[in-house]
Amino acid sequence: MTEHQMNSQTERQTLQEPLEITKNQESAVALRLAVTRTARRLRQEAASDLSPTAMAALASIERNAPLTPTRLAEIERVQRPTITRVINVLVEAGAIARDPDPEDGRSCRLSLTEAGAARLAEHRFRKSAYLARLLDSLPEEDVSVLDRASQILERALTERTLEEMPR
Repeated sequence: MTEHQMNSQTERQTLQEPLEITKNQESAVALRLAVTRTARRLRQEAASDLSPTAMAALASIERNAPLTPTRLAEIERVQRPTITRVINVLVEAGAIARDPDPEDGRSCRLSLTEAGAARLAEHRFRKSAYLARLLDSLPEEDVSVLDRASQILERALTERTLEEMPR
């Protein structure tokens, strides 16, 4: 990208930003940054040989099995060729089984293997252990605030979909 293109992009972004930032917008920026940094650190702590996309797909298979590759692509909001590559990686890793679909001979059904379940459990354990160590380093009052915040955020995410939220 040339300097002129970067300047033009910066100008466009600046012009699109609201002139007056509301308190909720400031809070949204701060929350986004904290959540993004936390998610990045959790991925690092989990130290998986599988990509974040593959781990997310593995968790979706655990929750929804048995399911077809097309359904998994819908759940993960990716294209079918992308999920096919992810499925191949998971099958090669022994994390999932790919069995013929009894209703459609052209398709298959995906399910978690014992090795896949163990991999997910270890992945989750490492992430939770990191967070527990982090929380142990904070004052009890801050831990209570974070506990309450996690409950509020989970409830908001469960109760509201993007379509329901005002723009």
